[in-house]
Amino acid sequence: MTPTEVDILNRFLKERSGLVLVGDKSYLIESRLVPVAKKHGLSTLSELINKVRLGGMQLLEQDVVEAMTTNETFFFRDKLPFDLFTETMLPHMQKARAMNRRVRIWCAACSTGQEPYSLAMILSEQAARFPGWNFEIIATDISSEVLEKAKAGRFTQFEVQRGLPIQFLLKYFEQKGEYWHIAPEIRQKVTFRPINLLRDFSPLGPFDIVFCRNVLIYFDETTKTDILNRMATCTAPDGFLVLGAAETVVGLCDRFKAVPDKRGLYVRSIAEAGATTMPLRYAANAR
Repeated sequence: MTPTEVDILNRFLKERSGLVLVGDKSYLIESRLVPVAKKHGLSTLSELINKVRLGGMQLLEQDVVEAMTTNETFFFRDKLPFDLFTETMLPHMQKARAMNRRVRIWCAACSTGQEPYSLAMILSEQAARFPGWNFEIIATDISSEVLEKAKAGRFTQFEVQRGLPIQFLLKYFEQKGEYWHIAPEIRQKVTFRPINLLRDFSPLGPFDIVFCRNVLIYFDETTKTDILNRMATCTAPDGFLVLGAAETVVGLCDRFKAVPDKRGLYVRSIAEAGATTMPLRYAANAR
């Protein structure tokens, strides 16, 4: 691929998905896009790039975006966010939502579903603490291909060995042939929807907890700021935002503040949400 072709691809990916390729990604581009070119009957990547440049081929363009999007995920990834969900977020919601007993959770960039299913298993384990409660998990991704896999709830031996506690595997999965199928009662707790974070996601409605982990790292600062500001708008005044270990709101968005001593966990800022609506033990320390 020529530098001009790489530049065309970069502009296309940034416009459609927010993805920014940094450094020499020739091997990555070739390994992911050669199969796409073959699928569409194109003999070279130059032909593919030219088709993308000309536009009008929706299926090809979608396949290019999906091929270049990183979909790395596994059950209970990084562990800490799920501990914070159990030990910090759920206890707060139990008190703050005691009247309506409803909590809405958004998993943005959910990939093949391991994150929302991990949360669903935690909620199943915690069910005795929340009789009569309605927990709604909305999981979204830009890729229709990974969403179809997520909806199926079918995972390989390799996938269930990555992060999934053995007791959860035995309790919530059934092996059928070479695949493990997640229990229907867990799969039914999650609703999957296609969403591009660069576009308007306000129709999803308001959320009490937002997981947006390990996706902002692929965007430039302007795009990160835009997404975070719009996420603040759809997050409840006393709601939570969870980012990945390598991500932060610092220098990008002042509508969220870090929760002291709880890495990756953020609440709405006092100025944004009002001191009386923040979790009280956080409001005193937010800075």
